[in-house]
Parts: sequence; C-alpha cells; structure tokens
Amino acid sequence: MKSTSIKKDSISIRNIVIIVFIVLLLATVSVISYIVFSNWFSSANDTIEKISEDMNKEILNQVDEFINVPMHINEANHELIEYEIVDMNNEAEREKYFVGVLHTHMGNDVYSFSYGTENGEYYGARKNKNNEIEIMRNDITTNGESWYYAINESIANKITVNAGKFDPRTRDWYQAAKKSGVPVFSPVYKHFVMDDLTVSAAYPIYNKDKVLLGVLGTHITLTRIDNYLKEIVESKNAIALIMEINSRDLVANSFDINNFKTLEDGSVKRLTIDEIGNSAIIQAYNKYLNTNESNFIINNCKDKLYINLTPHYKDGFDWLVITAIPESLFIINIMENIKFTLLFTIVALVISILISYKVTNKYLKPIDTLIEINEKFANGDLHKRATIIRNDEIGMMSKSFNKMADTIYILINNLESKVKERTLELEETNNELKESKEQLHLILDSAVEAIFGLDNKGNCTYCNASCLAMLGYSIQDELIGKNMHQQIHHTYRDGKPMIFEDCMIHQAHLLGDGTHVNDEVFWRKDGTSVDVEYYSYPQYKDDKIVGLVVTFLDITESRKNLEHIKYLSRHDSLTGLYNRMFFDEELKRLDNKSNFPISIIFGDINGLKLTNDIFGHAVGDELIKKSAEILQKVCRESDVAARVGGDEFTILLPNTERKDARKIITRIKKEFAKERIVAIKGNISMGCATKINNDDDIETVMENAENAMYKEKTLNKKTINSDTINTIMETLHDKSPREKIHSINVSNICEKIGNQMKLSETEMKKLKEAGFYHDIGKIVLGDDILYENEEVFEEDSKEIHQHPIVGYRVLNSFEDTMDLAELVLSHHERWDGKGYPKGLKGEEIPLLARIIAVAEYYDEFTNSMNEKIFSNEEAVLKIKEEKGLKLDPKIIDAFTKLVDNGMVN
Repeated sequence: MKSTSIKKDSISIRNIVIIVFIVLLLATVSVISYIVFSNWFSSANDTIEKISEDMNKEILNQVDEFINVPMHINEANHELIEYEIVDMNNEAEREKYFVGVLHTHMGNDVYSFSYGTENGEYYGARKNKNNEIEIMRNDITTNGESWYYAINESIANKITVNAGKFDPRTRDWYQAAKKSGVPVFSPVYKHFVMDDLTVSAAYPIYNKDKVLLGVLGTHITLTRIDNYLKEIVESKNAIALIMEINSRDLVANSFDINNFKTLEDGSVKRLTIDEIGNSAIIQAYNKYLNTNESNFIINNCKDKLYINLTPHYKDGFDWLVITAIPESLFIINIMENIKFTLLFTIVALVISILISYKVTNKYLKPIDTLIEINEKFANGDLHKRATIIRNDEIGMMSKSFNKMADTIYILINNLESKVKERTLELEETNNELKESKEQLHLILDSAVEAIFGLDNKGNCTYCNASCLAMLGYSIQDELIGKNMHQQIHHTYRDGKPMIFEDCMIHQAHLLGDGTHVNDEVFWRKDGTSVDVEYYSYPQYKDDKIVGLVVTFLDITESRKNLEHIKYLSRHDSLTGLYNRMFFDEELKRLDNKSNFPISIIFGDINGLKLTNDIFGHAVGDELIKKSAEILQKVCRESDVAARVGGDEFTILLPNTERKDARKIITRIKKEFAKERIVAIKGNISMGCATKINNDDDIETVMENAENAMYKEKTLNKKTINSDTINTIMETLHDKSPREKIHSINVSNICEKIGNQMKLSETEMKKLKEAGFYHDIGKIVLGDDILYENEEVFEEDSKEIHQHPIVGYRVLNSFEDTMDLAELVLSHHERWDGKGYPKGLKGEEIPLLARIIAVAEYYDEFTNSMNEKIFSNEEAVLKIKEEKGLKLDPKIIDAFTKLVDNGMVN
C-alpha cells in the first residue's frame, strides 16, 4: 500500500523563506505607496472642489451681468416717464422713445421694452423673430387688442400682427411690481410668442401723490444663459444647470435639452430637475435640501462626480447653480504614475524572488535527498536509510528517520496476520450495512412524500422515488452529489434569486433546529416550478450535525384552490372588479386623514333591463362586462372600482377632490359613448360626492353620491330613452337598408290612410309614429333573415313571429312610446283571427294596428328593394283578395279611394 510522509497542501521551507521575503517587501512598498498616493488623491480632490466653486462663481457673475441689464434699463428710464419727460400721450414721441431704448440694447437678449398702465393700456417696442424692431400698442384705438407695427424711421408704419385681447395688469411682472411697490423681477415664465423662457424686470411708476400710474417692464429671454453654461463647462468636461430652489423647475442647463415642453392641449410645462435623467445631480440636490451643504461627491455608473451647489437670491429670484466635474479629468496623471510604480514594483519582486530562490536552494539541497529516501521507503523499500551529510538540523532529521525506519521494519513482519483478521471482520460488517441500507431505501421509495438527504455542504446524498417523480428526474444519479439549493431552490416564485443565506433549509442546518415552509417553490428539471410544503430536519452524530433530511409535498392544486377562493371572496365573478364586501372593507380602511379628500363615484348602467328583455341575459352580461372594462381603463391604480349590484358600480378615489372626480366621470362617459352592445348604445348615469375632513360621515358621502346619480338619471331620462330607441332603429336600418325605406314608407302611407278616415290629430300622431316603429322588434333577427327578400305574407318562421313581441317590450319600456306598444304588438293580427301573436279577430284588433297592416302589406308589394315588384293596380288587387281575411274591409275601402285619387303611388 502506497503512502507518503508529506501532505499535498504543505509548503516547503524554501517557499516559506521566499514568501516571507516577498510579503515583507510588499508590505513596505504598500505602506509607502499608500502614503504617496493618498496625498496625491487628497490634493486632486481639493483642486476639483476649488475649480467647482470658481466655476459657480463665474456662472453667477455671468448671470448677474445678464439679469442686471433689464433692471439697469428700468433704472435709467423710469424717471423719463415718472416726470413726464416723455409724453405718453404723444404717439410719435412715445414710439420713438421705445424704439430708441430697444435699439440701444440690440446686442443683448432684451426681447422687449414696454409700459403698462393702470387703465389697461400697453405701449412699447419688441424684437420679432427676424430680430427686427416692432411697435407695440394696446389702447382704446386698438379696442383693447395688442397690435404690432413695423416701423419706418422709429414711427409705426403698418400692422404686422394682431395678438388679440391683452391686459398688462394680468401679467406676472406687472402684478409683482404692483404688489412689492419696488423694482422687482418677475417669476420665470414661457413667453406667449417666443419659444423660450422669459423673465421681466418690473419697475412701478408713481405720480407725486404716490398713486400707481403703471409698470415699466424690460423683458429678456433666457437662452443666453444656456450658452453661458455650455461655454464655461465645455473645457472642463463638466455639466451645469440653474434651477429654482422651491419649485425644482429648470432655468438653464448645459445638457442641450429644453427647459420646458408644450403639452398636447397647448399648455406649457416647465421641466424639473427630476426629469433631466441625471441621478447624481438629483441625489446631490436632495442632500443639499436636507443638509444645506454645498459640496458633494457622488458616484455614478461611470465616474465620480464633484458637485457644487450655490444659491443665488435676488429680488424675485431663488435660483440654485449646480455644477458637476468628473474626477477622471484630474486623476489621469495620478493613474499613470500608479501604473509605472506597480510595474517597477513587479520587476523588483521578480528579481528578489530569483535571488532568494538561488540562496535557499543552495542551503536546503540536503532536504531534497532526505525527501527522496522517504518516498522510496514509503513505496516499500524498507532497506533504505538516510545519509548524514552535516550535523545541522537536517542531519538530526536524518538520524531520526533512520531510527524510525528500523522500528517499522521490525513491526511490519508481524502485521500481515492482523490485517487478514481485521479484513474478515470488516467484510461481515459491510454486508450487514448493505442489507440495512437496501431495506431503508425500499421503505423510503414506498413513501408518498418526497424525501432527499443533504450533507453539510448542501449536496444531495439520497433521494427517493417520489422526489424524482415530483422534480421530473428519472434516476438518482441526476441529483446525487449536486448542490440542491442551486439545483431546485435557487429562485423565488416571482423570479427573484434566492440568496443561500435566506434559504430556510440552510437555516435548519445553521440553527440546528427543524423548519417548516409552505409558501415557496422547488424547480423541476424542465425549468418549471412546483409549489411545495417542506420540512427540513438536521441529522446529528456524536452531538454534531452531519447533514439534513428534507421532506416535501406538491401543493400546487391546493394552492390554486386557495388563491381562487381568495380571489372570489374579493372579486365579482362576471366582471373581475372588486365586489361589494371588499369595497366596504376598503371604504373603512381608507377612511383616514392621509387619504383626504376622498371622493366616491356611484354609477348605474342605463338600458340593462331592456337589453336583458330584448337580447337575453348573455348580451346583458356582455354590457356589464364592457362597462367594467371601461371603468378599469379610466380608473387609476390607487382607485377601487367595484360592482355593488346588478347594474350598479362604485369607485373609491383616495386623495381626489370633487372637481377631479367629475373629470373622471366625464372620461368614463366619453368611453361609454364609443361602445355599442348589439343595438344598445353604452350609457351610464353617475354621481359623486367627496369627504373633506373627519367631520364628514363616509356612509353619508356614499349616500350623497348615489342620490346625485339618481338625480342625473331622472333629469336625463327622456334623453336616454330617446337615444336608446334611436340607436336601436339606426342599428336595424344599418343592418338592412330595406327596413329603413320600409319604415318611412309605412309611416307615410299610414298618415294618408288616417287623413282619408278623418282621424283626430292625436290619433294621427300615434299612427304615424307607430307606422315608423312597427318593425323595431326585428332588431333581434339574424342577418340571414333580415337580408332575405321574401314578401311578408310568406313569413311563417318562429323568429319572424317574435318581432312584434320584442317591439312591444322595447316601446313599453319608455313613457314616450308606451302608447305605441300595443299597436306594434298587434300589427300582424289578422281580421279572420289567424294572425299572431295573440290571434285577435276583427275589431278586437286596435284600429291603428289594422291600418298599419294594410300599409305594410302594400309596401311589401311595391317596395323597390324587393326582388319581385308589383304595379299599383296589381298590388291593390292583391290587397283586395285579403279583404275580410287578413285585412279590415273598411280600411281597404279607404285605401282604395286613396289609390284611385292618385294619392298613393
């Protein structure tokens, strides 16, 4: 049997000497490098901070110089107006004055120079888009509108722009000066003509009695500040911006992005620091607000930034200048020096190692001879002995080895008999263990629960048949020796990686106690997950943990059932919205000060009962589901939308004022107006109410919202009913143009027959309307039936026989058409009693229904939309054949007179 006296992971004396030497050398070099490089970096940091502060000062100086121009213009000119040196009533003098001031400052960013009065008049001059000076005038001569004139020798020449009604007293700069009573800057605003941000220097003008006459304004655009920032930071590879401290709005930046954007509705939105896409600057700004410190070092994904924040306050301004300089710009030379130093150190180390190796190899060579003899002795050559070269430590080791070799040689001769005896005992023990192991495996493979074992490293030592089946493996060798956390327990259900330290199986091993988990997943061989409930228990031997046993069950189905039950307990099964029970719980939960104001919207679908009656509950359910989809589309994520009744919905809106709730109602109604279920146009009545403080009762707010809904439903009832009937008729006529012509023809013929029979005006109105709506019930017929061109007297299908009943239901649902319902129901009854749906006979049939029957019969023969068309004479003959059978003889006589007189064709 081969053996060795040296461990594989031991380190030779030779290597120890070399390693110690290298370690000491590295330690010395590291300490010196640390001191030198730390001083370099510290100096670089101080330099960057100083440059950042100087850059901010330079920016502030440029900004001050820029914004002082309009204030200086006001200072230089206010007395000319205040002391009436310039006569504002003299048009020529006034216009030359304003043009002259603006012409003097053509080289800077002054956009306009103007004067607004307390009477609403407005005079001045501006630069147009071509940088040409124009006169501005707004007084009684312009009817309160702002007119802009091209100039000719500083005098207004012709109108170039009519900007519409304008009152200077409503502008921010005018109001700021009037409120403060002293020269002041206006807030930054988007100019209403120029595509730029603007700020105005405003100077109030008073008379000798201290009465405000007006405000002198010099207006500048801010694009120049963007250019200043770019010029200042470009050479330093830095970035800079100016913003308003309180509003967080941008004033200027060096990023080449606009400081505002125009929205779809035409309004302007100022961009804030949160929208620049630079997380480092946003982080520094938030720290500045919390600490009031002005210098920060922030790490971003690519570099370390030195950020300086300097506030700038002036009359009307609360600006903050932010600059950011990358560290990499200043440490390039430092890094080059570090690279050179590291290269020099590596060369020195290599040379030192070579020298050390030569020296130690010379003095430790006898050890190699001793090792060689040891290896031969270990390989079975028991006669080998060490040669003693010197009486040093190596010589003493050689003497000890020779003594040991002699002792082993004596003992080895008596060892063989002992080995044979122990071998037989070991074989018997192994056979017993093998039999016990096979018996244990048989028991474990029969268990329903999945079981696997782990060693202290988390590797699988055993897995039963149930474990293989549940995890999708076929043989144990696919798992034995594998790390089970990485194999089956590496990820949570949502795809988030599971850290090994968070694993509850590992916790059982770490704490030495069992764990039970029922809300995690194991991962199968095919990459799918299985919901499991598992128990993990540590295994002990001699009071030490030697491994773990894990048992688990597949609880996928039971978990799905529980999730489904939980879902049904909170949601409406038809729409997927929350149900009434959950809504009531949320109403109580959200009823607290942090959610005020709370608004509640109560809605009721219009036409659901009619939809169910006409088209059946399947279509009615579709209307409900479509309504729910609209609510989900419009509602925000924080809103709670619920179906609280058959056609009733509520929406709970935390932190929402009443005006915003009304806007949501408007959006919902617009979406409803786009939808149509079969022939029913989407429509919903809605009302809202708002809880503002704790004194309001939330249940009362709910009742107020419901009452508001019913009030709207009542007020709009006629409009809703009319829209519903019109939508049904439009849908029917869109599906079948023949039906539209038929409805109009029958209505007109009925009117003529009624006149012939001298009916009252009330009866005539009913007759004409009933004639138009008589086939409204055909809305339920399939397209295949509507498109057939068969005459009415051939109709005998069950579907056709239903349309008078459906028409009756539709018209009977509304007050305005209720008196027409019976006529539509009876227009297919026959004089001989063989008609439908009731089988009425003779005068049991309402008179007007009998008139409709004649008119309809005639139109079916003569309507050009039919395949077979009869002449008037042929149609009259056909009608006369039904006299006393299908049709009322008296009405046929009246109709025949109309034909004879040429009133029907």
